[in-house]
Amino acid sequence: MATSRSCPAESAVKLIGGRWKIVILWYLFQGVHRYSELRRALSGVTQKVLTHQLREMERDGLVTRRIYAQVPPKVEYSLTSLGMSLKPVVETIHQWGLAHGFTEK
Repeated sequence: MATSRSCPAESAVKLIGGRWKIVILWYLFQGVHRYSELRRALSGVTQKVLTHQLREMERDGLVTRRIYAQVPPKVEYSLTSLGMSLKPVVETIHQWGLAHGFTEK
């Protein structure tokens, strides 16, 4: 019987996989952002999908969410040290895309 082993690269891709996660990381590398700022920056993302991806990233320890008790509610997202450790990875992916002619359509 063959045993199943998880590849570290596969585990990393599971953390950052998803249509918007790398883009969310890219914006959060620049600093703390409110939910509404992320929503505006990610044209084409639905509220449901953005919320889901941010919650997954929070669950996985990449993002922290800070809620301010005020009206209207203010929610800010920032990267944890684990999330920040992905910066060189995302920058390398960015550079690879540029080198191979991939740009926004």
